[in-house]
Amino acid sequence: QVQLVESGGGLVQPGGSLRLSCAASGFAVNSHAMSWYRQALGGERELVASIASPSGRTNYADSVKGRFTISRDNAENTVSLQMNTLKPEDTAVYYCYSEWSCSGLRCYSWGQGTQVTVSS
Repeated sequence: QVQLVESGGGLVQPGGSLRLSCAASGFAVNSHAMSWYRQALGGERELVASIASPSGRTNYADSVKGRFTISRDNAENTVSLQMNTLKPEDTAVYYCYSEWSCSGLRCYSWGQGTQVTVSS
């Protein structure tokens, strides 16, 4: 059974850094496309960053380019999001997302989310 568990959220001052981690079980992270999404209070869920399988090619939202880095650790079976130079507008619940093809259909799974608050 595919399961995703996020950790690493919290309160940080503007300009600070946080590292989110997504622990995967039931599959190998290098076999699925993996992404981080976020949803601010009252807003829609938006794609923040993704890493393709098996190429490892990464993609970022314009709003986080140059500040956030997505990576995966195959040995630990985790996907991380390093967030630097955080801004108040980065405040949101961050979700780990996995997508794969199963019998020709699109299968996917979401984590439970972790809160990131950027405030002084």
